[in-house]
Amino acid sequence: MNVLNLNIMEDPLFIVLQRLYASKGHSLYIVGGTARDLLLHRAFSDRDYATDATPEEEKAFLQDADYTYERYGSIKLKIAQERIDIATLRKEDGYKDFRHPGKVVFVKTPKEDYVRRDFTINSLYLDPDGKVLDYCGGLADLKDKIIRFVGVPEKRVKEDPLRILRAERFADSLAFTIEPNSQAAIDKYRYLLAELNPAKIKEEERKGWKRIK
Repeated sequence: MNVLNLNIMEDPLFIVLQRLYASKGHSLYIVGGTARDLLLHRAFSDRDYATDATPEEEKAFLQDADYTYERYGSIKLKIAQERIDIATLRKEDGYKDFRHPGKVVFVKTPKEDYVRRDFTINSLYLDPDGKVLDYCGGLADLKDKIIRFVGVPEKRVKEDPLRILRAERFADSLAFTIEPNSQAAIDKYRYLLAELNPAKIKEEERKGWKRIK
């Protein structure tokens, strides 16, 4: 695990929520695109956090959250017009619809959680002390401007073909390069994009991704 210190005061909403979670005996981390963009010193709007609290436990102190996807460990908040996604640390398995896991098991540590994430650069966790927890070389890939799947690329693409679009969107928007094994998996399983809900493709396009035919 690589550790680096970062000034988390750049995300004051995290400070407020982290103190709330800590007062209830739970941990909260900045993760995903928010952690990535903080490390790249890029502006961000949506906020992605991860916690060891389950949605059922969060209901005791976050009554106004949106619990529509609580079965997947995901809740949504809106504070002062800011959108916040909070995901319970978890393991996933059994993707049956090319999008959602058939099995979700809540866990307690980022080290158990990171293996389900898509890319190494999105698998970095910032703790309340500003330490960056890196279990899969995400910091090195950020430095080298590389998009790399976590784990076995072919498995990650077959689980969720939307990751093809996300890889290409990040490569385009960040001016990064998709590493060869990840690109090979994308090319091999591009036909699985036909299994996706067209609305998901449109959502990626709205985020600035230009589809590769």
